[in-house]
Amino acid sequence: MQFLLAFVVVAPLLGAVAALLPAPPGLKGSSPDQAVLRHGVTVTGAVLLATLVLAAGFDHDHPSRMQATTDISWIPALDVRIHLGTDGISLPLLVLTALLTFLCALYSYFKLPAGPSPKAFVALVLVLESGTLATFAVLDLMLFFLAFEMVLIPMYFLIARWGGDRKQPAAWKFILYTLLGSVIMLLGLLLIGLESGTFDVVALATDKGRGLTTSVQVIAVLAVGIGLAVKTPMWPLHSWLPDAHTAAPTVGSVLLAGVLLKMGTYGFVRILLPVAPDGMRTFAPYLAAFAVVGIIYGSLACLALARPGARGDLKRLIAYSSVGHMGFVLLGIATMTPTGVNGALFANIAHGLITGLLFFLVGAVKDRYCTADLDTLSGATGAALYGRAPRLGGLLAFAAVASLGLPGLAGFWGEMLTLFGAFDPAAGLSRPAFLTFMAIGAFGTLLTAAYMLIVVRRVCMGERREQPHPVADIQRYELAAWTPLAALTVLAGLWPAVLLGLTDPAVQKLLAGGKS
Repeated sequence: MQFLLAFVVVAPLLGAVAALLPAPPGLKGSSPDQAVLRHGVTVTGAVLLATLVLAAGFDHDHPSRMQATTDISWIPALDVRIHLGTDGISLPLLVLTALLTFLCALYSYFKLPAGPSPKAFVALVLVLESGTLATFAVLDLMLFFLAFEMVLIPMYFLIARWGGDRKQPAAWKFILYTLLGSVIMLLGLLLIGLESGTFDVVALATDKGRGLTTSVQVIAVLAVGIGLAVKTPMWPLHSWLPDAHTAAPTVGSVLLAGVLLKMGTYGFVRILLPVAPDGMRTFAPYLAAFAVVGIIYGSLACLALARPGARGDLKRLIAYSSVGHMGFVLLGIATMTPTGVNGALFANIAHGLITGLLFFLVGAVKDRYCTADLDTLSGATGAALYGRAPRLGGLLAFAAVASLGLPGLAGFWGEMLTLFGAFDPAAGLSRPAFLTFMAIGAFGTLLTAAYMLIVVRRVCMGERREQPHPVADIQRYELAAWTPLAALTVLAGLWPAVLLGLTDPAVQKLLAGGKS
């Protein structure tokens, strides 16, 4: 188990180095480009297999205990250690990351985005995977920061070199926002480590903030929280996200929405909730307020983009929907209750599955019609997917209703549990305030249903008319890349205990005494 977790973290990094080397003569296939793309599929597939074996060997009877741990001294003077481990909170995120990266590599093997060398593309995707997996596996504050930062440069180049229109401004906006937030976060992490005498996350969580004064906790939560909120992204620190998604290639958008956004909310749960509980209690009402504003703001922005004549970009609309969905995750965390935090973790995974699928589908629509403009797609010669590409239209409608939280699909449980958590927040938090937040969040679910159904009506419905070039329905490689996400969306919706059985004991231990 120790070897497996270390392999999962390190293998993509070694694979990235190997991708830049010349392919052996016997493995080149029809061309060197095909060889390096096959290499990407092989490495990400091996990492996914190792993650699944790790999940199968995980002690499901004790998901609150750190397992597959490695603890090696790295910088003795600062007591910084190479400390790895996984529990019921991080394991689902490791599996989600490995799955989405493999599906992106598989999709890119058949549909490589236009840009420079495929070698660089594969190497950047693998570095991105390594940094993300490390973020969910490390148990040292300094290593967490390094892994958190490791993903920024690969994503910047994926947007800047393989993106679409206005890719350079979008890439610069992404890197500047996230780097500025990370600098502030580093100051908070250093404050925690120096004041407590250790950077070890497990030791800090066991101490439950007793080694930090309330004022230190408040300052640390403010500093670390800003950096995490930028990556989440939380309103009003979200403005980099729509530009980045609109400009990014399809696989870049899938990884950005499905994986990178989870790093911010994971930091709130793994670090701030157990390490600085008094500081979190101080800021919880403000975090919840920003969360529900983000829910309403994201939904209203989507409605504005979806209306006829707005020239709304479909990728931009899905990006704004992420602001709203991540608002539910932040609301659940802000309740500081097992119910709310479990809902936040469930919503994290559901958002990764559903929004990853949505960006795959929107990318396919854009490839077929050479535009993601909603007015064009719903015009007289627009998409009308039910008539022209019925399987693609049906899957897009499925992803849309999953995103709006239809009962029986994955999107329902996370939002419901976060609202239940807001109904009865942790001791010391204002219940009337959180009841107000719950009501606003519930209204946001209605707005989400409105804009998603408008999108389905405008893109999927309409009169089928002949076009100069026929529109292809779902191809085999697309079916292979998208089916696991659709199947897991149904599985998580019908059998939520699979995920909640992992997260709940770990959350109970994390909060230690919070309301059930």
